Amino acid sequence: MGGSSAVRVVVAKPGLDGHDRGVKVVVRALRDAGVEVVYTGLRQTPEMVVSAALEEDADAIGLSVLSGAHMTIFSRVMELLAENDARDITVFGGGIIPEADVPELTDMGVAKVFTPGTPTTEISDWVRENVHSLHAGTGSG
Repeated sequence: MGGSSAVRVVVAKPGLDGHDRGVKVVVRALRDAGVEVVYTGLRQTPEMVVSAALEEDADAIGLSVLSGAHMTIFSRVMELLAENDARDITVFGGGIIPEADVPELTDMGVAKVFTPGTPTTEISDWVRENVHSLHAGTGSG
């Protein structure tokens, strides 16, 4: 049943922090913008996140990291995507990520980092403009 080439994003909260109010607001904003969102919940390991993205046939992974472990988490996710030959999955993120770390994350292959206070409309607009369905135009999966 083609026609629905909605972008599919796996949103995860890796690491140990237990606050998901912010990420839930982003999930809702993305859904309101017509993005298909699979929210994996709290305390996900990079392995869990990547395996969910592969299982769900996701076009992108959105990571929300508040714990300060963003460098480790993002680099591991990028590593796992490479190992699974899934570099075409766009990775973006947000949370408490110091401006100073953004260039290193970008070098790592992270497509976009949203710093605290980014309006949700900016996030959903970015996803709509920059994440493309990997399955658009391909017959039935």
